Amino acid sequence: MIPPDASLQSSLAAHFAGHIPTRLGVAVSGGSDSLALLHLLHGWSLVGGPTPAAVTVDHGLRPSSAQEAADVAQICARLAIPHDTVQWQGWDGSGNLPDHARRARYALLTDWARANDLHDIAIGHTQDDVAETFLMRLARGAGVDGLAAMRPRWTQSGVTFHRPLLDLSREALRDHLRTLGQSWIDDPTNDDTTYLRPRARQSLTALAPMGLGAATLADVARTLSGVRTALDHATLTAARALLQVQSGDILIDHPGFNDLPEEIARRLMQAMLQWLAGEEYPPRGSALASFIKAARDGHTMPLHGCLLLPPKNGQLRLTREYAAVKGLRAPVNTLWDNRWQATGPASPGVEIAALGPNGLQACPDWRLSGLPHASALCAPGLWQGDTLIAAPLMGHPNGWALILKPEQDNLLMSILCH
Repeated sequence: MIPPDASLQSSLAAHFAGHIPTRLGVAVSGGSDSLALLHLLHGWSLVGGPTPAAVTVDHGLRPSSAQEAADVAQICARLAIPHDTVQWQGWDGSGNLPDHARRARYALLTDWARANDLHDIAIGHTQDDVAETFLMRLARGAGVDGLAAMRPRWTQSGVTFHRPLLDLSREALRDHLRTLGQSWIDDPTNDDTTYLRPRARQSLTALAPMGLGAATLADVARTLSGVRTALDHATLTAARALLQVQSGDILIDHPGFNDLPEEIARRLMQAMLQWLAGEEYPPRGSALASFIKAARDGHTMPLHGCLLLPPKNGQLRLTREYAAVKGLRAPVNTLWDNRWQATGPASPGVEIAALGPNGLQACPDWRLSGLPHASALCAPGLWQGDTLIAAPLMGHPNGWALILKPEQDNLLMSILCH
């Protein structure tokens, strides 16, 4: 019989099969899941696995957090694993604390990885986390995307995050730590039923006698992940057949869009709006449903900083809404509107900004671009103060070029940015 630690390590390694990084970051909070991940990675590294480097995010929300990070550092020192602590100081006491903390955590982890030339980070989410998340999202009335299991990997700002423990239970990992004689930290917020996750954890215990324990719910979530993958594939197929990009706008084949099943039309529109607006989340609910109806009917409608224009030559146009970019300016060495990058001669004080009425007045032949007025207003140009020095999309490059270079992770990114 395979010893428990070897079985766990084998499950961990299976996640990386065929794509084992040379070096691997690991996020360690001091809780049982992440400490078990740390020890498993250490054991794997001794037999040819990736060389681990650890990081702890100190959110500074509890008096003991600094000591907990120091305890993790001592464990890492004993294992000869380099360790860093990064601190979050952005909580102002307002809004959704778990959501703010999650966003900050991944931003800090990404920054840490880049600073240490790491391209991969492992995090300790388990089968129990999958089941708890399923119940939390079920309580919110989530659809297929929300109920589907956590993705085993995803990329954020060039760093790939891995969840290699999703097939393992929390109790199995704790048994491994007990065998090693390794204690762990129990975060008191895990028992604070003010938050939804501790309530979901309690519900799992209550549902277990009905056969609805963590393993069963995780299996259901994995099944829904397969459904999500199939829907994503159908959406990408529709995108390749129906979409074109013109100067940052999306042109949509109107008859083809009207033939799409409602769910595929919804997913496609969500992805288009998310890409165009450069936002982390797309709009949902009744506003999105009204927008899709407007598209099917060929009407004009604004949503999410974007503007839907009626069909011309059989194509709908989705463009930016001028009000969303009117005051947006960015240095030429950064992205403008989360999508546009400029290249050109070294010129101090040059910024990227929307052309707007003044820019179009400086480009009297802007109509030759083929863009409608609403799109041309939102098109980026190169400005030095209040003076337009280049408008590449309007045929006045003056040594400058503008390219779409989006960084956000999006379903349609691979087709829309080329």
